[in-house]
Amino acid sequence: MSKIEWNHETFSKFAYLGDIRISKDGNQIAYVLTKASMKDNKYENTLVIEEIENESRKFIENASMPRFSPSGKKIAFMRSNEENKSVEVWLYDLTSMSGKKLLEAKNILNMSWNDDDRRILITGFKRREDEDFIFEDDVPVWFDNKGFFDGEKTTFWILDTESEEILEEFEAEKFASGIWHGDEVLYAQHHREEGKPAMFRFYDIFRYKEGESERIFEKVSYVPVDSNGKLVLLRGRPEKERLSEHDYLYIWDGREVKPLTEKFVYNNGAARLDKKGCVYFAMAKEGRVNLYKLSGEELISIVEENAWVMEFDVSDNGKIVLLKQTDTMPSEVFIWDGGLRQLTDYNGPILSRLKRRPIKHFRFKSLDLEMDGWYIKPDIKEGEKAPVVVFVHGGPKGMYGYYFKYEMQLLADKGFYIVFINPRGSNGYDEGFALRVLERTGLEDFQDIMNGIEEFFKLEPQADRGRVGITGISYGGFMTNWALTQSDLFKAGISENGISYWLTSYAFSDIGLWFDKEVIGENPLENENYKKLSPLFYADRVKAPLLIIHSLEDYRCPLDQSVMFYHVLKDLGKEAYIAIFKKGAHGHSLRGSPRHRAKRYKLIMEFFERKLVEGKEGFNVEEVLKGSE
Repeated sequence: MSKIEWNHETFSKFAYLGDIRISKDGNQIAYVLTKASMKDNKYENTLVIEEIENESRKFIENASMPRFSPSGKKIAFMRSNEENKSVEVWLYDLTSMSGKKLLEAKNILNMSWNDDDRRILITGFKRREDEDFIFEDDVPVWFDNKGFFDGEKTTFWILDTESEEILEEFEAEKFASGIWHGDEVLYAQHHREEGKPAMFRFYDIFRYKEGESERIFEKVSYVPVDSNGKLVLLRGRPEKERLSEHDYLYIWDGREVKPLTEKFVYNNGAARLDKKGCVYFAMAKEGRVNLYKLSGEELISIVEENAWVMEFDVSDNGKIVLLKQTDTMPSEVFIWDGGLRQLTDYNGPILSRLKRRPIKHFRFKSLDLEMDGWYIKPDIKEGEKAPVVVFVHGGPKGMYGYYFKYEMQLLADKGFYIVFINPRGSNGYDEGFALRVLERTGLEDFQDIMNGIEEFFKLEPQADRGRVGITGISYGGFMTNWALTQSDLFKAGISENGISYWLTSYAFSDIGLWFDKEVIGENPLENENYKKLSPLFYADRVKAPLLIIHSLEDYRCPLDQSVMFYHVLKDLGKEAYIAIFKKGAHGHSLRGSPRHRAKRYKLIMEFFERKLVEGKEGFNVEEVLKGSE
């Protein structure tokens, strides 16, 4: 029997679940099961359909985006066609499990059934697709994980599944989203001011019916996310001053918009509306993502524990199906019908052969605020000390907490303490906590991290202060760059897809024109923050070896950020290395190909091992990656 242990390829043994759905009658669920094939270097998607009562399963290979018809007799799904570089919409009869292809298109983003059990609203997009050049007269010119826009327009198709014909087709601005509301389609697109899109801050909402569009809301900060035919559920805010403000839920009855969740303080995530008007929603709170039901004024806890609810769906009779994970368990399927029970255990047999280390929580005071921190303790012999790796999340409005973080478990198994906190700016707290980082990125939030580390040292005397590393992605990559210029505590750093110079980020990033102006400040060409808060201008202070990892197709924190920092460090005679992955967007750490991810894990593991444990000079990548092809 082969031995299962923590290494750079262990992630490929896990099953990853996503896009969970439940039929309207609550008798069937569907979800996508994804496995990583190291041999073929690709991900294999299988659509799983389960009968809840008799616990039977049906499988459809190479399928994703499952959508039950209202009757529960049919299911639509998406299938990739690698040969044509397109995607196909398929329809299966759930009794006979026979199917037919309904539509083939280049880009499909979402689809949903009308209550007539026949029509499907499909959301996709179209571009110019000239074979020789890209042309744009709008901003931004590109977007992470999407590439160059090239005049992109969102396209909505209303498809009749019986005749297999598109009954209606209409276009909207890029990033438009739409839902059925009875026989109408409600869609939101970015509001424009002086010709420029107010990206992700203001929207115009339209009603489409029988070939005509009518604007029903102008310059609002919420979008329609669900409808029961009578009421529309909106998520966002009536009007945001800043993008970093929390999102809440509202109900529109066709006459007025009523607030639902503002009184609960915390940021709202995914939300659903049932036939009775009850609202179900996820809420980020102090390292948890829990699930609630709002029935009138009564708030009912569905999941309120040290866990993250990753996705959920609701039937007409109030059954809830959800994906939940914890710090020691990847996502599995659970169902709630007055009580919560687990339906799947895909990862149990693998996890039983691996030592998982639960996270330990601590609270501490940092400047003017109370903070949450966590750490993982490795196996240490009495009287010995262990090195430490500090993780910094993305964002800054990201959040750490009670979810399964592969890199943390991997490094803890290799003998490292793992420390991570939620500094000011993080999600999961009141709105003021999130906004405090704006125009001060790298100042008090960095002090929060340092204060959290000091509190950790008080709790764990076996942690070695002389062997501390730091790592993070995106904002975490920025903070890693920043930390090495601001403190001598860190003896090694791994900065991934981070920021080194805010001015070029503002001008080059897909979201720089609005995100950087909020986080760093207005008037980028004149504002001293764009230099003052940029690690690049303090590169001469770096003393620790730094490994920089970046993905070539990252348009969120583009490659220039890492190349600039690397070039300057090398010119100053510093110990620095750069690994540029040829493919992969900003989220390449999770969405890169299996071999890509394995090499990334190997680089991270070996760099900290060599610098914090063995104290070796240099970093021979051929030696490090030997056997990882």
